Formats: sequence, C-alpha cells, structure tokens
Amino acid sequence: MEQKIGYELKYCDPHKHFLNVEMVVNEVEGEELEFQLPSWRPGRYELGDFAKNIQKLNAFDSEGNTLKFSKKTKDLWVVSTNGSNSIVLKYNVYANELGGGTTYLDSHQLYVNPINCCMYVVGRGRETCTLQLDIPSDWKVAIGLPEIGTNTFVAKSFDHLVDSPFIASSTLQHNSYDVDGVTFNLWFQGEFKPEWDRILQAFRAFTEVQLQAMGSFPFTEYHFLYQICTYPIYHGVEHNNSTVIVLGSSYDMMDKIYNGFLGVSSHELFHAWNVKAIRPIEMQPYDFSKENYSNLGYVTEGITTYYGDLFLYRSSCFSQVQYFNELHQLFQRHFHNYGALNLSLAESSFDTWLDGYVKGIPDRKGSIYTEGALVALMLDLSLRRDTENQRSLDDVMRLLYERFGKTGKGYSEAEYQQIVEEVAGKSYQLFFDDYYYGIKDIEPYLTEVLSYVGLEIKNVASPFYFEDCFGFKVEYINGRSARVMEVAPNSIADKAKIKCGDEILSINGIRIVGDLKEWCKYFQEETVSLTINSEDDTYEVELTPSEERYYRSRWAEPMSYLTEEQKSSFEAWTGQNLNQG
Repeated sequence: MEQKIGYELKYCDPHKHFLNVEMVVNEVEGEELEFQLPSWRPGRYELGDFAKNIQKLNAFDSEGNTLKFSKKTKDLWVVSTNGSNSIVLKYNVYANELGGGTTYLDSHQLYVNPINCCMYVVGRGRETCTLQLDIPSDWKVAIGLPEIGTNTFVAKSFDHLVDSPFIASSTLQHNSYDVDGVTFNLWFQGEFKPEWDRILQAFRAFTEVQLQAMGSFPFTEYHFLYQICTYPIYHGVEHNNSTVIVLGSSYDMMDKIYNGFLGVSSHELFHAWNVKAIRPIEMQPYDFSKENYSNLGYVTEGITTYYGDLFLYRSSCFSQVQYFNELHQLFQRHFHNYGALNLSLAESSFDTWLDGYVKGIPDRKGSIYTEGALVALMLDLSLRRDTENQRSLDDVMRLLYERFGKTGKGYSEAEYQQIVEEVAGKSYQLFFDDYYYGIKDIEPYLTEVLSYVGLEIKNVASPFYFEDCFGFKVEYINGRSARVMEVAPNSIADKAKIKCGDEILSINGIRIVGDLKEWCKYFQEETVSLTINSEDDTYEVELTPSEERYYRSRWAEPMSYLTEEQKSSFEAWTGQNLNQG
C-alpha cells in the first residue's frame, strides 16, 4: 500500500558530503503546500538553523513538471500545487559534521538524524510515512524504525520519523542482550575493539536496575547507536527507542573513558522514560517550527543526570569511590558556578533556548544538568527521610510514568509538584519555592539531607592556589601567558578589578610560561604583583592573600561516626553498604 508521504535518502558521491533527499506527498489538496524543516531538535533545546545546509531545492508535480515555490521564513517553503494531487520535493543537504545530533556521510557510512534534513507538510505531521534508503547493497542499517522492505522503514508520524536516527555502513559492529523480554541492541561504528563480555555484563546490570525502578519499559526494543571517533569527544542524545552517543578517542574506550561510556549510556537509557515517555505538557506534542519553552528542564535533564550515575552504583557498575567521584564533579560544577545564585532552576530551564549550551556572560545562570541533579539528590533524600525510607524519588518517577508516560499526556509543573507531595505525604511548597523557583544556597540543606545517609561534605583546598586564595581561574594561551576565564564575585581578584579576558603576563616580574600554578605556589602566603594586559592596556596589580577562600574543592565522605539508621538509610538509597576509610 502506497503511503501518503514518503522520503527517499540517496547516498552518492560521498567525497562531496551531500545527501540527496526526495520527498513525495500524495493526496494533495488546495492551491499551496507548506513544507517546514524543523527549527530545533529534541534533546537540544536551542534553535538549530538546519536550513543553512540546503544547497539546492526544487518542486515538481507527478508528471515531473516544475512547480513554483517561495520561502516564507528561514526554514518554511510554500509550493504552488498547480492542481496536482501529488508533489515531489527534491533537495540536497550538506552533511559533513559528525556529532550527536548531526547528519554525516563519507566513504564508510551514512549517518542521519532526520530531524535536521527531513521536512514535514504543515498540518499533516501526524500521518504515517515511509523512509527508503538508497545505499550500497552490502550495508547494514542500525535504526529503531520497523523495516517493511529492503532498506525501507515505516514511521507512525513525522515525530516518530525524526526521532529515529540511523547509521548505515558495512563496518557496523553489533551485539545485543535481553532484559524482561526487551531486546537492547548495541551498534558501534568507527575504530573500536569492544570487550563484549565486559560491556554486556555492565549494560545488562544497569538496565535491569532501571527497569526494576520504573516497573516496565516504554518500548519493545531499544538501540544504542555509537559513533566512535579517533579523537576526544563526548556527546549523547536521547530518541524514541534509541540513542546516539558519540565518544572518543578509540584507544581510551575500554580504559580511561570507560566510566564515561557507561555514564552517558545509563543517562540516555533513562531518557527512554524521562522525556521520551514522560514529557512536559509544553512539549506534548513537539512544535518543530519554534521554541518549546518549559520550566521543567530540572526534571527532564536534572533528574536524568542524577539517576544516570546512581543506577550505575546501584547495579555495582560503579564502586563507591567511582560514584562519590561523580558527586564530586557535580559539587565542583555547582559550587564553582556563581551564576546558580542569579537565575533559578526554572528560569535556567526556560533560558536553555537563549544560551543554555554556551558559557554566556559571567555568572548569569545555573545548569539544568548540574543544579538539577543536585536538587534531585536533595529531593530524593528528603523524601526518604520524611517517609522513613518507605517512599522516594523512584516513586515520583513511577507515578509520572503511570499517569503521563503511558497515557501520552504531558505533565505540568503543578502536577509534578502534586505527585511529589503525594509521595511525601506533606507539602513541599517551601522546597519548590527555595530550590526550583528561588536561588537559595543549597549547601545547608544538601549537608542536612546527606547526613541522613551518613555522608558529609568535606571542603579541601584547590590544587590551584590562585583559585582558592585570590578567586580567579585561567586558561593558557599557546601554553604561555594565562587568560582569566572566571572571577569569583567579591573575591580579592574581583576587588582588584581583574576581569574575564585579562591576560596575565608575569608574576613578581617573572614571565608566565604556562606555569602560573607553580609560581603562585612558590610565592604562596605572600603579596604578589601581576602584570596584566587588559583591553590593550598593560598595568601592575598587587594581590594580598587573606583568610577568605573561593574555589574550594568539595567531596562527599562518610561521617566519622555512623548510626545504624544512617547505614540502613544509605543502603535503602543506593542498594550498597556504606564503606568507611
């Protein structure tokens, strides 16, 4: 049976890096047809401007006659149908960027995220459509869509289509495992020597723990799609019943970045529930033509970040030391980011569309990933304490899944808070006001709830003396002079009018050659004179250390004395015994 809407992607001349797209629309009515290329992609809440990669575009009727068209916006085309009931749109897309949400082709593979190269007919996005691939006959295809013919797949809707990335190649490596009747596929493209037994054991373990926590899985099968690069890179994106994860370098996969490999994989798998099934009401359904503003990024990304590592610890994929190290990284990112005291988590969620993925101006905002994960930790431990370990954030997520994920309904901020309070058996209004919608310092409450599970926050000196004592961070320019990257508000450096972008040339008359750390340690506890180049003006500034400290290093550690209640609470939270020493 011929589908009303079909896409054909043609792989040819890979050295040119252009993907040819042919879109056929049948049962056309009216004098005009609008074709919208998505303006953004799920998992990356910022405008994408994908249309800049289109080089040529033409429209035809069913007889091959050229049709007139015009551009209404930067990514919306209007085609005059001229009475034809079938329209063919042909265009090419430049595909020369290999990333978590891009499209790329070369002599070895065709990797496509349909969200940035497939258009939809305005008003017909919910119709079933087909995807046909014109690729070499010996290539395999890693994709989450069901196959209905050779290299031909069907999607329930445009949303389903563009949330189903794929890799086509003759060099794909594949393996799989089953948990509770669901098949989980692992696909690797690129230079990689997988230790399958080690990988499958870990993946099965954290998958079992996630399914146990959530009760059931939203899909009948799942696909991990990996692009393994020969250079350092780390990126993952969640999709309908799959994820694309880009990692490198190849030689570190089973060694230095193995924990990161597990971490991003666990994170993306939990997204199968949290955002692919359990979705904020503002994004149900997605509107691909414009921003989909929501304050709930602290749930979609914050809670997912929190659980990604916790599940690895619960499943024994991470040791206590490894899990505490992940908490340390969260602590560092939070306590070294003074912007978390300027913009609330809800506001930072909304503003991902503005500057959520770039550094931005100094100290403007928090991170829905970092701050969101720490507030999720606080909420989880608070619920456990208030219910004597009978209820937890696990219960909140299961209820969200039952009431919204399984029904296809989006949830609101009020409904999320209502479920939290239902689980707690009490009002959590103050918690929401302070930590989701306010900018209250989280350290006192974080310290309080961590003590419930026998942990305390330990502050230790930064290994960089100038960070700790003077309150600024640097990066080196060509391995020599130091450029100021961050300045702590009201720090010694701030009061001396040192600012981001300043270049530190020397200390006490000694030229900096990538060694500011060593010289500051050498002159520690002394007044130092820095030569600074700032906006084409070179001047001297003196910094005198005081008792105040700024960029402290924070760790979670077991308390020196633990009660039986604390030990049992830690075990209820993590499924592990708390080891001291």
